[in-house]
Amino acid sequence: MSSPVPSASIPADAAAVTALNAEERTRILAKAALFSPPSAVTADGRRDIVGLSREELTEILVEIGEKPFRTKQLWHWIYHQGVTDFSLMSSIAKPLQQKLAEKFIIARPEPTTVQTSQDETRKFLFRFRDGQEAETVYIPDRREDRGAVCISSQVGCTLSCTFCHTGTQKLVRNLGAAEIVGQFMAARDSYGEWPSPKGDTPRLLSTIVLMGMGEPLYNYENIAKAMRIIMDGEGIGLSRRRITLSTSGVVPLMDRCGDELGINLAVSLHAVRNDLRDEIVPLNRKYPIEEVLAACRRYPAASNARRITFEYIMLRGVNDSEADARELVRLISDIPAKVNLIPFNPWPGSDYRPSTREQQNRFAQIVMDAGFASPIRTPRGRDILAACGQLKTASERARNTPSA
Repeated sequence: MSSPVPSASIPADAAAVTALNAEERTRILAKAALFSPPSAVTADGRRDIVGLSREELTEILVEIGEKPFRTKQLWHWIYHQGVTDFSLMSSIAKPLQQKLAEKFIIARPEPTTVQTSQDETRKFLFRFRDGQEAETVYIPDRREDRGAVCISSQVGCTLSCTFCHTGTQKLVRNLGAAEIVGQFMAARDSYGEWPSPKGDTPRLLSTIVLMGMGEPLYNYENIAKAMRIIMDGEGIGLSRRRITLSTSGVVPLMDRCGDELGINLAVSLHAVRNDLRDEIVPLNRKYPIEEVLAACRRYPAASNARRITFEYIMLRGVNDSEADARELVRLISDIPAKVNLIPFNPWPGSDYRPSTREQQNRFAQIVMDAGFASPIRTPRGRDILAACGQLKTASERARNTPSA
Protein backbone atom coordinates (compact mmCIF):
# COMPACT_ATOMS: atom_id res chain seq x y z
CA MET A 1 0.00 0.00 0.00
CA SER A 2 1.37 3.43 -0.90
CA SER A 3 1.90 5.94 1.85
CA PRO A 4 -0.67 8.73 2.16
CA VAL A 5 0.09 12.06 0.54
CA PRO A 6 1.04 14.64 3.18
CA SER A 7 -1.67 17.26 3.54
CA ALA A 8 0.95 20.00 3.28
CA SER A 9 1.62 19.01 -0.34
CA ILE A 10 -1.81 20.17 -1.46
CA PRO A 11 -1.38 23.89 -0.68
CA ALA A 12 2.19 23.66 -1.94
CA ASP A 13 0.87 22.43 -5.29
CA ALA A 14 -1.72 25.21 -5.32
CA ALA A 15 0.99 27.75 -4.55
CA ALA A 16 3.09 26.39 -7.41
CA VAL A 17 0.15 26.78 -9.82
CA THR A 18 -0.42 30.32 -8.59
CA ALA A 19 3.24 31.23 -9.00
CA LEU A 20 3.40 29.68 -12.48
CA ASN A 21 0.25 31.49 -13.55
CA ALA A 22 1.55 34.81 -12.26
CA GLU A 23 4.79 34.34 -14.21
CA GLU A 24 2.86 33.36 -17.35
CA ARG A 25 0.49 36.31 -16.97
CA THR A 26 3.45 38.67 -16.87
CA ARG A 27 4.86 37.11 -20.03
CA ILE A 28 1.52 37.25 -21.87
CA LEU A 29 0.85 40.86 -20.93
CA ALA A 30 4.38 41.86 -21.97
CA LYS A 31 3.82 40.25 -25.36
CA ALA A 32 0.43 41.94 -25.69
CA ALA A 33 2.16 45.30 -25.33
CA LEU A 34 3.95 44.59 -28.63
CA PHE A 35 0.56 44.67 -30.38
CA SER A 36 -0.81 47.78 -28.66
CA PRO A 37 -3.55 49.84 -30.33
CA PRO A 38 -2.71 53.26 -31.78
CA SER A 39 -2.85 56.53 -29.85
CA ALA A 40 -6.28 57.86 -28.85
CA VAL A 41 -5.20 61.35 -29.94
CA THR A 42 -6.37 62.47 -33.39
CA ALA A 43 -4.27 64.28 -35.99
CA ASP A 44 -5.71 67.65 -34.86
CA GLY A 45 -4.65 66.99 -31.25
CA ARG A 46 -8.04 66.11 -29.76
CA ARG A 47 -8.39 63.14 -27.39
CA ASP A 48 -10.99 60.41 -27.85
CA ILE A 49 -12.65 60.05 -24.44
CA VAL A 50 -14.53 56.82 -25.23
CA GLY A 51 -12.76 53.93 -23.51
CA LEU A 52 -11.42 55.96 -20.60
CA SER A 53 -12.15 54.73 -17.09
CA ARG A 54 -14.02 57.09 -14.76
CA GLU A 55 -10.74 57.87 -13.02
CA GLU A 56 -8.98 58.68 -16.29
CA LEU A 57 -11.87 60.85 -17.46
CA THR A 58 -11.82 62.78 -14.17
CA GLU A 59 -8.07 63.28 -14.50
CA ILE A 60 -8.20 64.83 -17.96
CA LEU A 61 -11.15 67.05 -16.98
CA VAL A 62 -9.24 68.37 -13.96
CA GLU A 63 -6.26 69.02 -16.26
CA ILE A 64 -8.40 71.48 -18.26
CA GLY A 65 -9.71 73.15 -15.10
CA GLU A 66 -13.04 71.38 -14.67
CA LYS A 67 -14.53 69.92 -11.50
CA PRO A 68 -14.63 66.11 -10.99
CA PHE A 69 -18.45 66.09 -10.96
CA ARG A 70 -18.36 66.69 -14.73
CA THR A 71 -17.30 63.05 -15.11
CA LYS A 72 -20.75 61.83 -14.09
CA GLN A 73 -22.42 64.19 -16.55
CA LEU A 74 -20.25 63.14 -19.46
CA TRP A 75 -20.53 59.44 -18.57
CA HIS A 76 -24.33 59.71 -18.68
CA TRP A 77 -24.37 61.42 -22.07
CA ILE A 78 -21.78 59.12 -23.68
CA TYR A 79 -22.78 55.72 -22.33
CA HIS A 80 -26.44 56.08 -21.35
CA GLN A 81 -27.71 58.48 -24.01
CA GLY A 82 -25.27 57.45 -26.74
CA VAL A 83 -24.52 61.05 -27.72
CA THR A 84 -21.47 61.76 -29.92
CA ASP A 85 -21.90 65.56 -30.14
CA PHE A 86 -21.10 67.75 -27.13
CA SER A 87 -23.65 70.36 -28.32
CA LEU A 88 -26.46 67.88 -27.58
CA MET A 89 -25.53 67.61 -23.89
CA SER A 90 -28.33 69.82 -22.57
CA SER A 91 -27.24 69.67 -18.91
CA ILE A 92 -23.87 71.25 -19.80
CA ALA A 93 -23.58 74.99 -20.48
CA LYS A 94 -22.75 76.02 -24.02
CA PRO A 95 -19.33 77.55 -23.22
CA LEU A 96 -18.24 74.22 -21.69
CA GLN A 97 -19.73 72.30 -24.61
CA GLN A 98 -17.53 74.34 -26.93
CA LYS A 99 -14.47 73.89 -24.70
CA LEU A 100 -14.96 70.12 -24.64
CA ALA A 101 -15.43 69.98 -28.43
CA GLU A 102 -12.13 71.81 -28.92
CA LYS A 103 -10.19 69.31 -26.82
CA PHE A 104 -12.04 65.98 -27.11
CA ILE A 105 -14.03 63.75 -29.44
CA ILE A 106 -16.56 60.98 -28.81
CA ALA A 107 -15.67 58.52 -31.55
CA ARG A 108 -17.17 55.40 -33.05
CA PRO A 109 -15.51 52.89 -35.38
CA GLU A 110 -16.61 53.55 -38.94
CA PRO A 111 -18.94 50.89 -40.40
CA THR A 112 -17.51 50.50 -43.90
CA THR A 113 -19.75 47.55 -44.76
CA VAL A 114 -22.99 46.42 -43.13
CA GLN A 115 -24.56 43.17 -44.37
CA THR A 116 -27.84 41.68 -43.19
CA SER A 117 -28.41 37.95 -43.70
CA GLN A 118 -31.61 36.31 -44.83
CA ASP A 119 -32.01 35.17 -41.20
CA GLU A 120 -31.58 38.81 -39.99
CA THR A 121 -28.07 38.30 -38.63
CA ARG A 122 -26.18 41.53 -39.24
CA LYS A 123 -22.43 41.76 -39.83
CA PHE A 124 -20.47 45.00 -39.52
CA LEU A 125 -17.02 45.60 -40.95
CA PHE A 126 -15.61 48.38 -38.78
CA ARG A 127 -12.65 50.54 -39.74
CA PHE A 128 -10.59 52.10 -36.97
CA ARG A 129 -8.58 55.31 -36.89
CA ASP A 130 -5.40 53.73 -38.30
CA GLY A 131 -7.25 52.07 -41.18
CA GLN A 132 -7.29 48.58 -39.64
CA GLU A 133 -10.55 46.64 -39.67
CA ALA A 134 -12.43 44.01 -37.69
CA GLU A 135 -15.84 42.38 -37.89
CA THR A 136 -18.73 42.41 -35.43
CA VAL A 137 -21.92 40.34 -35.68
CA TYR A 138 -25.37 40.83 -34.18
CA ILE A 139 -27.39 37.63 -33.91
CA PRO A 140 -31.06 38.26 -33.11
CA ASP A 141 -33.06 35.73 -31.12
CA ARG A 142 -35.54 33.83 -33.29
CA ARG A 143 -38.38 34.08 -30.77
CA GLU A 144 -37.91 37.27 -28.73
CA ASP A 145 -36.82 40.87 -29.31
CA ARG A 146 -33.31 40.36 -28.03
CA GLY A 147 -29.98 39.11 -29.32
CA ALA A 148 -26.23 38.75 -28.91
CA VAL A 149 -23.48 41.04 -30.16
CA CYS A 150 -20.38 39.06 -31.08
CA ILE A 151 -17.44 41.40 -30.51
CA SER A 152 -13.88 41.19 -31.82
CA SER A 153 -10.89 41.68 -29.53
CA GLN A 154 -8.04 41.76 -32.06
CA VAL A 155 -7.36 42.59 -35.69
CA GLY A 156 -6.60 39.09 -36.92
CA CYS A 157 -5.71 36.20 -34.64
CA THR A 158 -2.60 34.43 -33.44
CA LEU A 159 -4.06 30.99 -32.67
CA SER A 160 -4.28 29.39 -36.14
CA CYS A 161 -7.06 26.94 -35.26
CA THR A 162 -7.30 24.83 -38.40
CA PHE A 163 -11.11 24.89 -38.72
CA CYS A 164 -11.41 28.67 -38.30
CA HIS A 165 -11.36 31.16 -41.17
CA THR A 166 -10.30 33.98 -38.84
CA GLY A 167 -7.28 31.93 -37.82
CA THR A 168 -5.90 32.15 -41.35
CA GLN A 169 -5.48 35.92 -40.89
CA LYS A 170 -2.31 36.82 -39.00
CA LEU A 171 -2.49 38.96 -35.87
CA VAL A 172 -2.02 42.63 -36.73
CA ARG A 173 -2.71 44.29 -33.37
CA ASN A 174 -4.92 44.34 -30.31
CA LEU A 175 -8.02 46.49 -30.19
CA GLY A 176 -8.12 49.26 -27.59
CA ALA A 177 -10.83 49.61 -24.97
CA ALA A 178 -12.46 52.38 -27.03
CA GLU A 179 -12.55 50.15 -30.12
CA ILE A 180 -14.05 47.26 -28.15
CA VAL A 181 -16.73 49.36 -26.45
CA GLY A 182 -17.22 51.21 -29.72
CA GLN A 183 -18.27 48.06 -31.57
CA PHE A 184 -21.19 47.58 -29.19
CA MET A 185 -22.10 51.27 -29.27
CA ALA A 186 -21.99 51.41 -33.06
CA ALA A 187 -24.18 48.29 -33.26
CA ARG A 188 -26.63 50.08 -30.96
CA ASP A 189 -26.52 53.09 -33.27
CA SER A 190 -27.57 50.79 -36.10
CA TYR A 191 -30.64 49.62 -34.16
CA GLY A 192 -31.44 52.97 -32.51
CA GLU A 193 -31.20 51.49 -29.01
CA TRP A 194 -30.45 54.66 -27.05
CA PRO A 195 -30.81 55.63 -24.28
CA SER A 196 -29.69 52.46 -22.49
CA PRO A 197 -32.73 50.42 -21.41
CA LYS A 198 -33.20 50.41 -17.63
CA GLY A 199 -34.67 47.87 -15.22
CA ASP A 200 -37.08 45.43 -16.86
CA THR A 201 -37.15 47.30 -20.17
CA PRO A 202 -36.31 44.74 -22.88
CA ARG A 203 -32.98 45.17 -24.64
CA LEU A 204 -32.71 44.38 -28.32
CA LEU A 205 -28.92 44.07 -27.98
CA SER A 206 -29.18 42.10 -24.75
CA THR A 207 -25.94 40.14 -24.48
CA ILE A 208 -22.29 40.39 -25.46
CA VAL A 209 -20.15 37.47 -26.54
CA LEU A 210 -16.41 38.06 -26.80
CA MET A 211 -16.18 35.53 -29.59
CA GLY A 212 -15.39 37.57 -32.69
CA MET A 213 -11.97 37.94 -34.25
CA GLY A 214 -9.05 37.19 -31.92
CA GLU A 215 -8.34 35.53 -28.58
CA PRO A 216 -9.72 37.95 -25.95
CA LEU A 217 -7.44 36.74 -23.15
CA TYR A 218 -4.40 37.69 -25.24
CA ASN A 219 -5.76 41.25 -25.02
CA TYR A 220 -6.94 41.01 -21.45
CA GLU A 221 -6.15 44.52 -20.18
CA ASN A 222 -8.17 46.23 -22.92
CA ILE A 223 -10.98 43.68 -22.69
CA ALA A 224 -11.24 44.11 -18.91
CA LYS A 225 -11.30 47.90 -19.18
CA ALA A 226 -13.98 47.79 -21.89
CA MET A 227 -16.18 45.35 -19.98
CA ARG A 228 -15.99 47.46 -16.80
CA ILE A 229 -17.27 50.41 -18.83
CA ILE A 230 -20.07 48.33 -20.33
CA MET A 231 -21.08 46.93 -16.91
CA ASP A 232 -21.15 50.37 -15.25
CA GLY A 233 -24.73 50.85 -14.01
CA GLU A 234 -24.83 54.57 -14.83
CA GLY A 235 -24.03 54.01 -18.49
CA ILE A 236 -24.65 51.01 -20.71
CA GLY A 237 -25.39 48.98 -17.58
CA LEU A 238 -25.13 45.47 -18.98
CA SER A 239 -24.98 42.83 -16.25
CA ARG A 240 -21.92 40.57 -15.95
CA ARG A 241 -24.39 37.70 -16.34
CA ARG A 242 -25.09 38.98 -19.86
CA ILE A 243 -21.44 38.91 -20.95
CA THR A 244 -19.58 35.77 -22.03
CA LEU A 245 -15.89 35.55 -22.80
CA SER A 246 -14.88 32.75 -25.14
CA THR A 247 -11.30 31.50 -24.90
CA SER A 248 -9.32 28.69 -26.46
CA GLY A 249 -7.79 28.11 -23.04
CA VAL A 250 -5.27 30.77 -22.00
CA VAL A 251 -5.12 29.25 -18.52
CA PRO A 252 -3.28 31.96 -16.51
CA LEU A 253 -5.70 34.66 -17.60
CA MET A 254 -8.79 32.49 -17.18
CA ASP A 255 -8.06 32.72 -13.46
CA ARG A 256 -7.62 36.49 -13.57
CA CYS A 257 -10.78 37.00 -15.61
CA GLY A 258 -12.80 35.03 -13.08
CA ASP A 259 -11.34 36.90 -10.11
CA GLU A 260 -11.61 40.41 -11.56
CA LEU A 261 -14.60 40.42 -13.91
CA GLY A 262 -16.77 37.46 -12.93
CA ILE A 263 -18.33 37.28 -16.39
CA ASN A 264 -19.49 34.03 -17.97
CA LEU A 265 -16.89 31.71 -19.46
CA ALA A 266 -17.00 29.71 -22.66
CA VAL A 267 -14.14 27.38 -23.63
CA SER A 268 -13.42 26.36 -27.21
CA LEU A 269 -12.66 22.71 -26.49
CA HIS A 270 -13.33 20.98 -29.84
CA ALA A 271 -11.49 17.75 -28.98
CA VAL A 272 -11.23 15.31 -26.08
CA ARG A 273 -7.68 14.04 -26.74
CA ASN A 274 -4.54 16.11 -26.51
CA ASP A 275 -3.04 14.70 -29.72
CA LEU A 276 -6.07 15.82 -31.74
CA ARG A 277 -6.50 19.14 -29.94
CA ASP A 278 -2.78 19.85 -30.50
CA GLU A 279 -3.56 19.63 -34.21
CA ILE A 280 -6.81 21.58 -34.49
CA VAL A 281 -6.30 24.05 -31.58
CA PRO A 282 -2.50 24.56 -31.49
CA LEU A 283 -2.69 26.51 -28.21
CA ASN A 284 -3.28 23.09 -26.61
CA ARG A 285 0.46 22.40 -26.93
CA LYS A 286 1.01 25.07 -24.28
CA TYR A 287 -2.13 24.58 -22.19
CA PRO A 288 -3.33 20.98 -22.59
CA ILE A 289 -6.85 19.80 -21.88
CA GLU A 290 -6.11 18.82 -18.27
CA GLU A 291 -4.86 22.32 -17.40
CA VAL A 292 -7.77 24.01 -19.16
CA LEU A 293 -10.32 21.89 -17.30
CA ALA A 294 -8.54 22.51 -13.98
CA ALA A 295 -8.88 26.27 -14.64
CA CYS A 296 -12.58 25.75 -15.35
CA ARG A 297 -12.99 24.02 -11.97
CA ARG A 298 -11.31 27.03 -10.31
CA TYR A 299 -13.42 29.60 -12.14
CA PRO A 300 -15.23 31.50 -9.38
CA ALA A 301 -18.30 32.51 -11.40
CA ALA A 302 -19.12 28.90 -12.32
CA SER A 303 -22.20 27.45 -10.65
CA ASN A 304 -25.30 25.50 -11.52
CA ALA A 305 -26.96 28.83 -12.28
CA ARG A 306 -24.02 30.06 -14.40
CA ARG A 307 -22.56 27.08 -16.16
CA ILE A 308 -19.35 27.09 -18.14
CA THR A 309 -20.06 26.56 -21.83
CA PHE A 310 -17.88 24.12 -23.72
CA GLU A 311 -17.91 24.84 -27.44
CA TYR A 312 -17.40 21.83 -29.64
CA ILE A 313 -17.25 22.15 -33.41
CA MET A 314 -18.49 19.02 -35.18
CA LEU A 315 -16.00 17.85 -37.82
CA ARG A 316 -17.00 14.78 -39.81
CA GLY A 317 -14.82 11.78 -39.05
CA VAL A 318 -12.46 13.86 -36.91
CA ASN A 319 -14.01 14.46 -33.47
CA ASP A 320 -17.66 13.42 -33.76
CA SER A 321 -17.70 9.74 -32.79
CA GLU A 322 -19.82 8.30 -30.00
CA ALA A 323 -16.58 7.43 -28.18
CA ASP A 324 -15.64 11.13 -28.34
CA ALA A 325 -19.01 12.01 -26.82
CA ARG A 326 -18.54 9.59 -23.93
CA GLU A 327 -15.03 10.90 -23.25
CA LEU A 328 -16.34 14.47 -23.27
CA VAL A 329 -18.89 13.51 -20.63
CA ARG A 330 -16.15 11.95 -18.52
CA LEU A 331 -13.89 15.00 -18.79
CA ILE A 332 -16.52 17.52 -17.66
CA SER A 333 -18.39 15.27 -15.20
CA ASP A 334 -17.51 17.39 -12.14
CA ILE A 335 -17.90 20.85 -13.76
CA PRO A 336 -21.14 22.89 -13.85
CA ALA A 337 -21.33 22.89 -17.61
CA LYS A 338 -23.30 22.85 -20.80
CA VAL A 339 -22.06 21.89 -24.26
CA ASN A 340 -22.71 23.88 -27.43
CA LEU A 341 -22.36 21.62 -30.46
CA ILE A 342 -21.46 23.73 -33.46
CA PRO A 343 -21.91 22.40 -37.01
CA PHE A 344 -18.78 23.24 -38.99
CA ASN A 345 -19.36 26.22 -41.27
CA PRO A 346 -17.44 25.68 -44.52
CA TRP A 347 -15.25 28.46 -45.87
CA PRO A 348 -13.15 28.70 -49.05
CA GLY A 349 -9.99 26.60 -48.80
CA SER A 350 -10.97 24.46 -45.83
CA ASP A 351 -10.65 20.67 -46.06
CA TYR A 352 -13.09 19.90 -43.22
CA ARG A 353 -16.67 18.78 -43.67
CA PRO A 354 -19.56 19.20 -41.24
CA SER A 355 -20.78 16.13 -39.36
CA THR A 356 -23.99 14.61 -40.61
CA ARG A 357 -27.16 15.62 -38.82
CA GLU A 358 -27.63 12.04 -37.67
CA GLN A 359 -24.18 11.94 -36.09
CA GLN A 360 -24.70 15.32 -34.44
CA ASN A 361 -27.93 14.01 -32.90
CA ARG A 362 -26.27 10.81 -31.64
CA PHE A 363 -23.44 12.81 -30.09
CA ALA A 364 -25.87 15.26 -28.48
CA GLN A 365 -28.02 12.47 -27.05
CA ILE A 366 -25.06 10.87 -25.25
CA VAL A 367 -24.16 14.20 -23.67
CA MET A 368 -27.76 14.96 -22.72
CA ASP A 369 -28.29 11.49 -21.24
CA ALA A 370 -25.36 12.27 -18.92
CA GLY A 371 -27.23 15.31 -17.61
CA PHE A 372 -25.64 18.13 -19.62
CA ALA A 373 -27.60 20.51 -21.84
CA SER A 374 -26.27 19.94 -25.34
CA PRO A 375 -27.98 22.10 -27.95
CA ILE A 376 -26.90 21.86 -31.57
CA ARG A 377 -26.35 25.45 -32.63
CA THR A 378 -28.33 26.57 -35.64
CA PRO A 379 -25.87 28.24 -38.04
CA ARG A 380 -26.67 31.92 -38.49
CA GLY A 381 -25.47 34.34 -41.14
CA ARG A 382 -23.80 31.75 -43.37
CA ASP A 383 -24.80 33.61 -46.52
CA ILE A 384 -22.74 36.65 -45.42
CA LEU A 385 -19.85 34.64 -43.86
CA ALA A 386 -20.95 35.70 -40.37
CA ALA A 387 -21.33 32.24 -38.84
CA CYS A 388 -19.04 30.76 -36.20
CA GLY A 389 -15.48 30.43 -37.51
CA GLN A 390 -16.16 32.37 -40.71
CA LEU A 391 -15.11 35.89 -39.73
CA LYS A 392 -12.30 37.40 -41.74
CA THR A 393 -12.16 41.02 -42.79
CA ALA A 394 -13.18 41.81 -46.34
CA SER A 395 -10.01 43.83 -46.91
CA GLU A 396 -7.86 40.86 -45.92
CA ARG A 397 -9.85 38.60 -48.27
CA ALA A 398 -9.44 41.10 -51.07
CA ARG A 399 -5.66 41.28 -50.60
CA ASN A 400 -5.42 37.50 -50.80
CA THR A 401 -7.72 36.98 -53.77
CA PRO A 402 -5.82 36.70 -57.08
CA SER A 403 -7.01 39.15 -59.72
CA ALA A 404 -8.57 37.73 -62.84
